[in-house]
Amino acid sequence: MSPPRLTGALRSFSNVSKREDPTEQLYDLKAKRVKRQELFAREGLTWQKIVHFCSEHQDKAKRQAASQELKSLIQAAKQIVGTEHGQEAIECAAVFLFETFQNKDHVGTEETCAIKQMFGPFPSSAVEASCACVARLVAPLDDSKVEDFIKTQRSRYHHQRGSAFGCNVNFSYDFYTLDPLEDLQGSDLGDERVDVDFVNFLNNQQSGYKSASEDDVPHSLTTLSSGDGSILRREVEKYLEGGNMISSNPEELCTSLFEMLTSHRSDDELQNELFELLGPEGLEMISTLLQSRTAIVDSFLSIPNEKTGYLPDVSRKVSGEMTKPAYGCQVIIQSEKEKQMMKIYRREEKKEKKRAKGSDDGDFSEAVMTFDPKEMRAQREHVLLNARYEPLLTRERVYERIRYPNVYDSYAEATKAPAFVGGARLLLPEGIHRENNKIYEEVEIPYNEPMPVGFEERPVYISELDEVGQLVFKGMKRLNRIQSLVFETAYNTNENLLICAPTGAGKTNIAMLTVLHEIRQHIQPGGIIKKDEFKIVYVAPMKALAAEMTNYFSKRLEPLGIIVKELTGDMQLTKGEILRTQMLVTTPEKWDVVTRKSVGDVALSQIVRLLILDEVHLLHEDRGPVLESLVARTIRQVESTQSMIRILGLSATLPNYLDVAAFLHVNPYIGLFFFDSRFRPVPLGQTFVGIKTTNKIQQIHDMEEVCYNKVLQQIKAGHQVMVFVHARNATVRTAFGLIEMARNRGEICFFQPDQGPDYGQCEKQIQHSRNKQMKEMFPEGFGIHHAGMLRSDRSLMENSFSKGHLKVLICTATLAWGVNLPAHAVIIKGTQIYDAKRGAFVDLGILDVMQIFGRAGRPQFDKYGEGTIITTHDKLSHYLTLLTQQNPIESQFLGSLADNLNAEIALGTVTNVEEAVKWLSYTYLYVRMRANPLVYGINHKAFQLHVVTFYNRKVSHANLLGCVIDRILSPLLLKQNFVHMQCGPVISSSG
Repeated sequence: MSPPRLTGALRSFSNVSKREDPTEQLYDLKAKRVKRQELFAREGLTWQKIVHFCSEHQDKAKRQAASQELKSLIQAAKQIVGTEHGQEAIECAAVFLFETFQNKDHVGTEETCAIKQMFGPFPSSAVEASCACVARLVAPLDDSKVEDFIKTQRSRYHHQRGSAFGCNVNFSYDFYTLDPLEDLQGSDLGDERVDVDFVNFLNNQQSGYKSASEDDVPHSLTTLSSGDGSILRREVEKYLEGGNMISSNPEELCTSLFEMLTSHRSDDELQNELFELLGPEGLEMISTLLQSRTAIVDSFLSIPNEKTGYLPDVSRKVSGEMTKPAYGCQVIIQSEKEKQMMKIYRREEKKEKKRAKGSDDGDFSEAVMTFDPKEMRAQREHVLLNARYEPLLTRERVYERIRYPNVYDSYAEATKAPAFVGGARLLLPEGIHRENNKIYEEVEIPYNEPMPVGFEERPVYISELDEVGQLVFKGMKRLNRIQSLVFETAYNTNENLLICAPTGAGKTNIAMLTVLHEIRQHIQPGGIIKKDEFKIVYVAPMKALAAEMTNYFSKRLEPLGIIVKELTGDMQLTKGEILRTQMLVTTPEKWDVVTRKSVGDVALSQIVRLLILDEVHLLHEDRGPVLESLVARTIRQVESTQSMIRILGLSATLPNYLDVAAFLHVNPYIGLFFFDSRFRPVPLGQTFVGIKTTNKIQQIHDMEEVCYNKVLQQIKAGHQVMVFVHARNATVRTAFGLIEMARNRGEICFFQPDQGPDYGQCEKQIQHSRNKQMKEMFPEGFGIHHAGMLRSDRSLMENSFSKGHLKVLICTATLAWGVNLPAHAVIIKGTQIYDAKRGAFVDLGILDVMQIFGRAGRPQFDKYGEGTIITTHDKLSHYLTLLTQQNPIESQFLGSLADNLNAEIALGTVTNVEEAVKWLSYTYLYVRMRANPLVYGINHKAFQLHVVTFYNRKVSHANLLGCVIDRILSPLLLKQNFVHMQCGPVISSSG
């Protein structure tokens, strides 16, 4: 059996690892990774080193010429690699071109292949220009000097990167004296049975002494030793032949007598025990054994251990060596089971001692043999073996989760399979598949089986609805499963609702149910709708989505005469149009502006009866504070005017849905509906791929490689694929790159479409198009789609893909938002997208990712869909936590608190600090601050000070929110009556 694992307690007294220094500064893991990336970026040949090398030791005129050539080389690299990957990728491409052409005077076949393999298809003019630039750069320099420079940088790079792993680990040389680890039972002996067996001893003794030289041993000792075993056996046989102890055989009796002779008892004590064992008939035998006792024991000890088969600890016990005290540090780790076993062991040992001292009659050997130390040792070893696989720390208390009637959350069970991805601890569902190689790390989450239908679930048929419902849902046979579950609460009550469901689950029709409920409340007995008594506001996250929702609701509500208008930055409405409109579809920013006005549009905001918030999970993004401000203003209006405004929140699946429900004032037992991915119309399997290299050019190359393999895998399975990129020119670049790789590998035949009856007509329409790239790639089964194309070309691509004439469609995210064009598999290639407002590259938002993944899987055609996201390794855990609903949705309201508070003061809803604290208590910031105060600037000292009253809402207003108000109000001159007011004493007096 292998020894148990080392724990921290044992390591601290050995030289296995270095002892920690408590004064040493702890490293932040994220900062350490950033530092390591910067170090790798400086390794090897970089653009800055090339610029310095070409400029040093040059006069002014040559330095200016070199600078001009370097700029030309950068421009050529930009044409080859494109601008969508940032300046760092362009510089890496320029370094690659410099290395390729530094000893060449023209572009040869070898150079062309190398550039094509690295960048894919490229403009030949840019390569020619780069070759000429490099030739002019190295012309004034010595060839050997340039080669030595490149060789030196390469050798440094490979030397640093090729060092052995763990070479910088510090080991402690402070040794501690520990007892040597003795072999445990079964470690070296295999299945041999270790026992104090007299027959085994006699055989080993005789074989050992036969091989010994008689000249080295005295004759008398040899005779004695060789005769001791014979005497014992002869006496035993003589004793048994006399009719004594008929039930025993000679071997057992010899073994028992031999154990007694090797014990630590004196001859007098042993004489009594032998008399009790053998009786009066064995007096002569007892006398003979006691006379030869010393010779038998000495002869046993003179035989080596490997011949006798005894363990070293048995030899020590026989020889009479007492266990010496161990000097130094010793650590004993015992589990609860081991402690119980040791207690039983000591209890039995005490019983045997008492029995040995106090018993005058009875068979003592039977009493001794009732407790077997070897069996106890075997049990102990078995417990130790099991303890290796048990956790050292176990959770004592398990709190039972409150079960809400309309929450279907399988992720509560998914926390049983912990995994480590990208250095962060995550809890992933069961059945995941991971692949980790030199190029990338891949995590594949299989699709979930659909939730089985419950006994109480019953679909709602449109024919069962009233006349209003049948008019609006004309053409539909019944509501889907999620809509049927929500129907009763949405259609027949005024409860606030929070619907968390996957993309494509039919949340829009749930919004329609609430709209119909509101309309039904304003129908007069004659069937006339009082249109001037209510307004319905639908807040969509994007302008494109607002336009789509406007078209959808307009068509559905047209039979009722309800007018639906879009109110965004692009679509302005006059006051007359707003008054004639019953439903407004707007964006959060636009509705915030409308409700901020204190004069003109007050009547509009006061007759709103239903507020529908789409994509509520955007609370944790930059636009979240606007949503918080809207909801806080609406709920304050409800409480102050006692008017009825129903709030409906539509969201993707998120982990802390209870916090969002509390923010929207939703009763979790009635209005909270949470549906996990099992309720998706087409189940979705997700794959996350993290590219490991930090070199930008190599990163692009590896992404192309992985993307091609994923596309080919789907095409071979007979599926269509949509590849999403984040720039318009990247669609063409990616399409031609994939075509080139397919041709080089001889796999282009898999992508070419099946020429059906409609193919010829579609091909004619493509040839009439003025888009040259589209005409080139169509015969190979590839297509492109982005907002820069003509509307006719985009429609042509959409129709060709839906009919199956295109196997692969490379597109931007506008296709996911504007057009409902599903495919079996979608692939997101790269997650860096350029933000014009910030002037930098940012991570792709979770809303875009979920919308794109919502296009995976075609209803009525596919059993499941597949979504793949290819990103860098450092972002792998980020997207895993977002898409598996790991991170709670936190508030971003603190950053824009001053602006929103100023707006409320200008609006007149906040006139003093008490009202400011009251207003802040309606925000999502307050909900999360109660749950996680340390994240929002409430330091540990303040938290500990108010921990007793922390969950008391009235007191926590002053304690928690007052700290935040103090930080915002004190330095600002917000209004005339706030100029002289400092927040601290006011808050203390109000609290």
